[in-house]
Formats: sequence, structure tokens, C-alpha cells
Amino acid sequence: MKKLDALPAFFQNRRLAWVAVLVSLMALMGAILGFMVNWLIGLVWLGLVVFALIVIFKTLQIIGEDTAHYIENLSYRVNRGEQEAIIQMPLGVILFNEQAEIDWVNPYLQSYLGEEIIVGRTLTDVSTKLADVIKRWPDEDKRVTRLTWLDRTFDVQVQPELRAVYLLDATASVQLSSDYEAHRLFVGIVSLDNYDEVTEGMSDSDASALRTFVTKTLSDWMADHAIYVRRLAVDRYMLIGYRSGLRAAESDKFNVLTTVREATSMQNAPITLSIGIAYKEEAISVLAENAQANLDLALGRGGDQVVVKSPTGDARFYGGNINPMAKRTRVRARVISQALADLMTQADQIFIMGHKRSDMDSFGAALGVRRLAQMLGKPAWVVYEETGHEHSDIQLLLHELKHDPADETAMMTPSQVITEATERSLLVMVDHSKPSISESRDVYNHLAGRVVIIDHHRRGEEFPEEPQLVYIESYASSTSELVTELFEYQPRRAKGLSKIESTAMLAGIQVDTKSFTLRSGTRTFDAASYLRSVGADGKMLQDFMKETVSSYRKRAHLIERAEIHDTAAIVVGENDVQYDSVVAAQAADALLQMIGIESSYVITRRDDKMVAVSARSTGSVNVQLVMEAMGGGGHLSNAATQVADVATNDVYSQLLSILEASDDSEAEEN
Repeated sequence: MKKLDALPAFFQNRRLAWVAVLVSLMALMGAILGFMVNWLIGLVWLGLVVFALIVIFKTLQIIGEDTAHYIENLSYRVNRGEQEAIIQMPLGVILFNEQAEIDWVNPYLQSYLGEEIIVGRTLTDVSTKLADVIKRWPDEDKRVTRLTWLDRTFDVQVQPELRAVYLLDATASVQLSSDYEAHRLFVGIVSLDNYDEVTEGMSDSDASALRTFVTKTLSDWMADHAIYVRRLAVDRYMLIGYRSGLRAAESDKFNVLTTVREATSMQNAPITLSIGIAYKEEAISVLAENAQANLDLALGRGGDQVVVKSPTGDARFYGGNINPMAKRTRVRARVISQALADLMTQADQIFIMGHKRSDMDSFGAALGVRRLAQMLGKPAWVVYEETGHEHSDIQLLLHELKHDPADETAMMTPSQVITEATERSLLVMVDHSKPSISESRDVYNHLAGRVVIIDHHRRGEEFPEEPQLVYIESYASSTSELVTELFEYQPRRAKGLSKIESTAMLAGIQVDTKSFTLRSGTRTFDAASYLRSVGADGKMLQDFMKETVSSYRKRAHLIERAEIHDTAAIVVGENDVQYDSVVAAQAADALLQMIGIESSYVITRRDDKMVAVSARSTGSVNVQLVMEAMGGGGHLSNAATQVADVATNDVYSQLLSILEASDDSEAEEN
């Protein structure tokens, strides 16, 4: 190796050395042949060969030296470039040691630090966020982390083996992205919920003055939030604005709802607004369609509220803090009755399905719809399967049905429905609109293409995709009330409601109105009067309303476990004891009778997997929003939810966190 290193540089390349040896051998052989022919020729040839070899070796030596010099110079330039890049390029660099102390920062990063010296300090002392990023590097699913530090935003990358941190200033791109998001369009549609009803008896001048006042109030509020508003009709407006304006409107909870409602109420013409807003779409036409869908959702939930929703996100609700006002919609009831009759006539058979753990309203409404179908000459059944855990009122109703020859075949199990149903069969969902809480999800999936919804609960986000007919009136006391009104427009020659059916529907109204003390309007009493006139039996109704000694004791036990949190009463049942849904609901109702209680929540186990919450309020607290946050829904003053695979105490903790967040939000608003 030492001898090889002593050779000229170009000979140290083995390939060049072999070329030189080959050329030398060829020259030597030529010289030998020359001497064999003539010594003079051989001598001349030898001289030429020696001269050529000297020139070749000298040239190769020069080439080798030039190449070595070029490589050396290039290496120097590369090393110098790396050093200058680290020092001068717009990339922050931090080098740290094994003790997580900073050894060096490049001048670019120092320019952000100003006079502050961080060399010698620990990473934690300089920035806990930066130290945490380095400690956790690399993240599970990404190699670059975004960090806010020194009033800038950096994309951070770490080389743990070199103990080096690289910070790319991404402030400009983040600001650009933020500006882009802030200036993306949203579209909204505003509806005056009850304009026709309020202005029906007004003179033209009074109606015009009211319309002008609402338009000016709405325009002024929208202008304060940089939102453009344009009136489309006497009771409809369109909103167009940027996301920044939408955020500002959401920050004050769309208080224009309260402003308009209270101001018009003082003029004895209470107007409420419903608004649907859509964003996060590029096409204006799609935004407008989504805004209309969100407005429909707001109206389906009772009006006087705003629904803000993107295609991929959850809906956000604002307002809805008063009970919806009953509207004079006899015409709509007639239209719905005719539309339902047309759908039933086209079907070969009708199946009516209530929600899980049916109550009297659900079962009574289902029996009423079944009678409507029979009046049109169509076979119909209530989808229900006995579990043996029904509440006493449902047990009594089932007993009466089984002993009545006309109604003993009124029910059909879900498995039978799936076997019997055809493509022309119709499914009517009563007292609910969420497929997830239907008596049988399999039946819904089997008949999802032909669904009718009759409900009095506020519409939630979960909803059948393309129902054939939707009749949701959240102002109604009960679904039984809605179904009762439909009988007024049916053929008179057909046999009407039986004693059991009319009694069950009247019991449904009585249960949902707490004996006509809650959510009872003139139409509620009209419906009750009609049911009594067609045979609803008072004695049977009284029997349905009775409860067992066991359920009475369980209800008293739950009330005894009540805890008071401000104005809310919360009951947490034992995790190993199952309570009937009616018992829990009755306990929640009873708690509202206590002085100072504005809302009540009863948490009980329903079965081995499910924990349920029954929520009630006096109307000053929107328990629907609380239950929706837990995956449920309902009314302003009457709502519920069910949570699977958890303990009752876990649901209690979740409820408390939601109530505390709601209290904090109200405090900020005030």
C-alpha cells in the first residue's frame, strides 16, 4: 500500500495504470520488431517511443493534477455553500446537546429573537411547546409539525441523530390560508315563520309597516356583520357574505332572532325568524340548495332558530329558546291527509312503526294510522314485538287488543314484516323521525325507499334521505293529536276509530301533555273532544293511566336520589338496576314541581348495554340542545337520549360537562 501511495497520482488509478502498462508493452514490442528489421529503424523507433511515453505520462500527470484540483475546489465550494446556507438561508436552525441545552442558532433565527440570547439555555426554558415537539418527534402520522412561537408560525422538522431543529417560517402561507377561509362565501335564507298568520287581520298599511320594520332591523344587524341581505318575497330573504362575517354573527349567537321577536311582540305582532346557512362549497347553486335544506331543518325543529351547517360538519343551532307558536294550519292538515291517502291507495299494504320502548302516544298514533289505512280498504299492521318489559299502560293496551276480535291481528313482528313486505309496501314512522330509534332498524332499511313520517318532535340531523311524505308539527302536543286531525278529511262511509283505538290516542295526548297542562292548545282540546265523541272510554283511560305499586316506589326512589346543581335537578340511578323509561320520565316530571328547579335530568339504565337520560324543563332551559349534544333530541322542554356501553356515572359526568359549557357560553354572552 505504501509503494502504491508513492506512485504519481494518475498511477494510483488502477485503470489508468493498466492503460499505461498496455501502451508500454506495445511500444516495446514495436521496438523489438524494428531492431529485427534494421538496427537503425529500431533505434529511431525506440527514440520516438520514449518521447511519446514522456509526453503521454506528462499529459496524464497534468490531467490528474487538474482533476484533483477541480475536485478539491468543488468540495471546498460545496462545504462553504453548506455553511453559508445554514447561516444565511431563510430557515431557522437550532443545535442542542444531550442535556437539551441550546449550543447554537443561525443568524436567521436570531433575527427573530432580537436581543434575546438563548444559547446555553434549555429548550424547555426557551419554549415548552418547542421542547414538547422535539421530545415527541416524530409524530405518529406526520414528519412536520406546525408551531406558534415568537409571534410567528413555523413548520418544524427535527433530526434527532444530529440534535438539530429546522424551523421554516410559514406565517405568510398561514395568513394567506386564513384570508382565503375568511373570504369564502356563505349563503343563507331567512324565513318569517308566522308572517301570514300575524298579518292576516291587519290593514295593508299596518302590514307594510311591520314588513318595513322587520326588513330594516334585519338589514341593520346584517350590515353590522358585513353580510348582504336581499328580500326575495314578503316573508323571505337571502343572505350572502364572507365566512368572517358568519363567525361574527355566530359569536353573538344571532341575537337578531331575539331582537326581532321582542320588538314585534311589543307591537302585538310577534314575528319569529328561521335561518338556514350553508358554507364550505365552491358552487353557489349548491350553497343555495344546502341553505334551503338547513332552513327546512330549522323549521322542522319549530322555527325561531338558526341552523349553520357545512356538507361535512355537524349542524350548529342558535336560538330555539321558546316554545313554537301554534299556527292555523287546518289547510295543511287537509293537504297532508289527502297526500297520505294517495300514498296508501298506491300501496299494497301499510306497516306503521313507532319508536323503541313505545309509549302511549307512539302506540296510539300507530293504531290511528292503521285505522286510516283500513278506512281506505288497505291491509295495515303495527310493527311491534313484545319484550315482556313493557310499562303497565302498554301491557294493559296489548291485553285489550288481544281480546278484541277486530284488533287481535293488529300487530306484526319485524321478522314477519321483512318476509311479507313488497316493493309497493309503505312504511309510516310515527312519533319519531330518527331511524336509529325505530322499533326495528331492519324494517326501516328494508322499506327505506317508501317512508312517511308523522311526528311532533323537533327534527334532528339524522333523518331519512328521501321520505315520500313528511308531517312534522313541533307545536303539536303529541303525534296522536296530529293523527286525530287527519280523520276529519277521510271518507265518512268507512268504519272509524274503535273504542280501544280512540282511547289509546286520547291516552297518548294526556300522557304527553301531562293531563293537558303542558303544550296544550285549542287544537289539542279539539282533538281530545273528537276522540271522546267517537268512543274513547273514560274507565279504560283511567286504567291506562294507573301504575303499579312497584313503579310508584321506583319513581319515589329516583326522586329521593336527586342532586341539585344550581337550577337543575339531576338523578343518577344505580348502574346495576334497570328502570322503565316511563318511570324515569315521570320522575323527571315530578322534579319540576320543586321550587327553584327549572330543568331535570334522570339518568337510568334501560338494559345491559343502554343508559338513558330523560330531560325536562319548565321552558326557560332548552333541554333539547343538551340532549342533542349527547346524541339525542326532543323538544325545548321535553327531550331524551340513550348512550350505549357506558356506566350511569360516566353519563352523569358527560351531562355535567355539557351543562357547565352551556353556562359558560351564556355567561360570555351576557
